[in-house]
Amino acid sequence: MESANGAGGISTAAVVAIVCNVLVAVLILVLFLILYKACKVPSSQETVPVLAPCSPQQKNEQKYLLTT
Repeated sequence: MESANGAGGISTAAVVAIVCNVLVAVLILVLFLILYKACKVPSSQETVPVLAPCSPQQKNEQKYLLTT
C-alpha cells in the first residue's frame, strides 16, 4: 500500500488513526487526573465524621426538622 508518488509516506488512514489514538490517550490522562483529585484522602479531618454520636438535643432538632 504505497502512495501514488512512490515516496513511501504514510497514508491518510494511518494519520487519522494516529490522531484518534492521541486523542484517546489525552482523554484517558484527563480521566486519571480527575480520579486522582476525587479520591485524594485529606491529610487532616476538618469536619465531624458522619457516624459521630450527637447529643439528644441535636437529635430532637433533627427530628423536628425532618417532620416539618
